[in-house]
Amino acid sequence: MLEQYLPILIMIGIAVTLGFILMGASVILGPHRPNITKLSPYESGMDPIGEARERYSVTFYMVAMEFIVFDLEVVFLYPWAVQYLELPDSTFWAMIFFIVVLFVGLVYTLKKGTLDWSLTKSK
Repeated sequence: MLEQYLPILIMIGIAVTLGFILMGASVILGPHRPNITKLSPYESGMDPIGEARERYSVTFYMVAMEFIVFDLEVVFLYPWAVQYLELPDSTFWAMIFFIVVLFVGLVYTLKKGTLDWSLTKSK
């Protein structure tokens, strides 16, 4: 029974080995010119000013959650679209309901101004 997993283990081994070989080649063959700008920390489009324990705005997390929700939408829609003709009609209406619920959520967030990063809000 375990011999069925042998091709997968070989493929994982090849992938890990190739990854280490390519990382090593980039260290050996690639240029190494460090400077202050390259070595400074940079995260989330915000310059590192202040302490590391500073909180991000809630807008940042809302956009991240919306990104995850709409990524999951694609994960559900793609297999449904591939099998659409072989599925019963009820799945079409279920998917329409799913899309409508997501669209209502998107309209709600647009009206709340969550996606508008140009707004400056006072603390």
